[in-house]
Amino acid sequence: MAHRKPVLLLGDDLRSALDEAYVRFARPSFIADDPIQVPRAFTRREDAEVIGFLTATIAWGQRKTIIANAWKLARLMDERPYEFVMHADAADLKHADGFVHRTFNSTDLRHFVQGLRHLYQVHGGLEDAFLNEQGRIGSMAEAISRFKHRFFEPRHQIRTRKHVADPARGSNAKRINMFLRWMVRPNDLGVDLGLWKRISTVDLMVPLDVHTGRMARELGLLVRKQDDWKAVEELTAALRMLDPVDPVKYDIALFGLGVEATTGRIGNRQAVLR
Repeated sequence: MAHRKPVLLLGDDLRSALDEAYVRFARPSFIADDPIQVPRAFTRREDAEVIGFLTATIAWGQRKTIIANAWKLARLMDERPYEFVMHADAADLKHADGFVHRTFNSTDLRHFVQGLRHLYQVHGGLEDAFLNEQGRIGSMAEAISRFKHRFFEPRHQIRTRKHVADPARGSNAKRINMFLRWMVRPNDLGVDLGLWKRISTVDLMVPLDVHTGRMARELGLLVRKQDDWKAVEELTAALRMLDPVDPVKYDIALFGLGVEATTGRIGNRQAVLR
């Protein structure tokens, strides 16, 4: 891990600024332009986690396209994602023919339906699929690798494996970390769902994207230049120094500040710590 200037040297100003940014950005208006709007539209836990996992899986590219295609997925599943996953037959799955989001296509979607069904039938569901045999999470890197192994236990095409990241291979696993944030973090200000209770906010890792990484480096929270798993560990460790219980709430703050920075309204540490 790259050497990092201790965050505590930045004092309480940084924590206060990020807390203020979290409150400012983590509000219902955030949802209007964010893919989390899709799982939030479902009241049943299983529906929200199924469509949330699929939405997070296709969450790369333009946000409008991501959201539009996530809603398309919901319609393909008759807006009952869990029932579709558990009971879809060959005729139902034919509805998926023609679906495509960048490199994720209808073949991948069929395998994902199969993998999700397997997790519910064999491993107790999505949340339990991250846990070890003792019902504990261990390290998140191990948990994500465990989840991926279990998800792909059914027969599948190798091409589909690329759509679930693995930290053991160095990936920053942004999309699956984002999905975990959605499911685990509390619905305190109306953004995240807080549906899962066996995984703690303490266990979460930052979903590292271009906006979050840029702002974290500007603020001295992240030194590593590559956006890989080591950078995720470095940034999450820095955020735990600011909030040991719920460090990944600052993902929303850093993302929002990073987006603002691209518009020219905020661009440096002095501006953020105004």
